[in-house]
Amino acid sequence: MTTLDTSHNMHESLLSLLTRPDDDTADLPLDGVLITDFSRLLPGPWCTQLLSDLGATVVKVERPGGGDMSRANPPIFKKRSVYFNSVNGGKHSVTLDMATEQGRTIAKKMIAQSDVVLETFRPGVAKKLGIDYAQAQELNPAIVYCSITGFGQTGPLSHISGHDLVIQALSGFAGLSAQPGKAPDVPGFQAADYAGATMAVIGILAAILKQRATGKGSNLDVAMFDSLFAMCNISQTGAMSRNTGNTGLPAIEVWGGNPRYATYLTKDNKAVAVALLEKRLWVNFCTAIDRPDLIDHDEQPEDRHSNHGDKADQYRAAIAACCGAKNRDELIDEMTRHGVPMCPIYSPDEALNSENVAGRGLIETAAHPEEGDIPQIVNPLAISGIARRHRPHAPDVGEANDAILKGLGFTDTEIETLKKDGVM
Repeated sequence: MTTLDTSHNMHESLLSLLTRPDDDTADLPLDGVLITDFSRLLPGPWCTQLLSDLGATVVKVERPGGGDMSRANPPIFKKRSVYFNSVNGGKHSVTLDMATEQGRTIAKKMIAQSDVVLETFRPGVAKKLGIDYAQAQELNPAIVYCSITGFGQTGPLSHISGHDLVIQALSGFAGLSAQPGKAPDVPGFQAADYAGATMAVIGILAAILKQRATGKGSNLDVAMFDSLFAMCNISQTGAMSRNTGNTGLPAIEVWGGNPRYATYLTKDNKAVAVALLEKRLWVNFCTAIDRPDLIDHDEQPEDRHSNHGDKADQYRAAIAACCGAKNRDELIDEMTRHGVPMCPIYSPDEALNSENVAGRGLIETAAHPEEGDIPQIVNPLAISGIARRHRPHAPDVGEANDAILKGLGFTDTEIETLKKDGVM
């Protein structure tokens, strides 16, 4: 909570005006925390959605008219973006033209009442708008201020836009799939975006603890590059070894170089993932396919993540033959009976409708007044009782304009003037 005693009543008024009739956050850890969110696209919105799931009240600041450009991202339910709803559920929306003095004044009033501010502007933009940390701290000394950018507020690449693919490329992560004469595949997961968002959540939670214990604020400089690079400790093992003068060999093989930890096609042209790292699992597999000759009784623990040297071709051929002889689901059933950990490589549709997703309660529906019941991926902490399971749908553009302005002390006449002038 903000430590500005003179603002306490207004802070509580804003929270009260933004509380929904069906709000279920009262017992959650961030209940009573007010977040002003100047972010858009993916890392910032996903970060604040997680914080909203933990009980925080999040006000998303958008441009008048179209709002966050990701509202236009395909595909759609009936009218609205599936993507936008998946990273902005449970929030409120206020529209502000930050190019106007009035818009910036309202933004500052919001910052003065907030516990947390998150922004994803290019370095220097927040300062030009008058809402950078230095100015936010003058308004609210206890503010937790978090900036998410591609490469941080400082450094040689701080001026570069933080696109996920660029960051994965420069981190060395995207290069893991490189093959001679062929460019690496475009990664199938936005690892840099989610790494930055996750690190921002951790930082904000830690800063809130500090805020509550000391009354002091924090300035968090979260770079997507730094966050992803910190998660590349396994992929960087060879490079770090070579950096000390060693060879980096044998390399840890967890990206396809180990035939017992790889993917294979099945008879019906589907695919399976094979994870036979441990010796006992390999023995189970060899027994299941009646190939005891493939068992190396001298295998040691250090062979677990190796490429298995001169045995690799035999191993790969045996696994490929086994997988290619049966349809995917038939193969999985047979291997499961023998205690062999093979699993199907699901399409997104298969994963969404899988038994495990249902069994863990990872999909819930949110009632939308126009879209009907729409699916939501449940926060994985909901099962532990510290995040809400039922997340409200994403807000329409400017849905909370009147509530925010009233909570900040604007009169009905002033609100109408602001709308007429295009500030909101």
